[in-house]
Amino acid sequence: MSLDTVTDSIEDLARRGFTDHFMVRGRKLVAIDAGRPFLPRDVVIREYHRFEGVSDPDDMAVVYALESREGTKGVLTDAYGAYSDPAVGAMLDVLRIDPVRDGRAGPARAGAA
Repeated sequence: MSLDTVTDSIEDLARRGFTDHFMVRGRKLVAIDAGRPFLPRDVVIREYHRFEGVSDPDDMAVVYALESREGTKGVLTDAYGAYSDPAVGAMLDVLRIDPVRDGRAGPARAGAA
């Protein structure tokens, strides 16, 4: 499957069980649909997809597939570069990438540009 857009990436991840949406609130990640906060040590990045705008290289985004230790799976999105959210960037600095190799998620990888 070609993941040409942010939407394609999010839809593909949802089909693979990453159905919640995460946001950064203070020093925690919040799974919005589950209504649960998580400490960074309890969440890992399973994979990520980077996208660059077709007409504007500054129009970039990243989609992260996250999974909590207790099994909540969802996505966190952010702009990339100058428009990125500093709170998300600070959170990503402390999260670790831990790809699953059993078919639930692929290795951490960049998406289509």
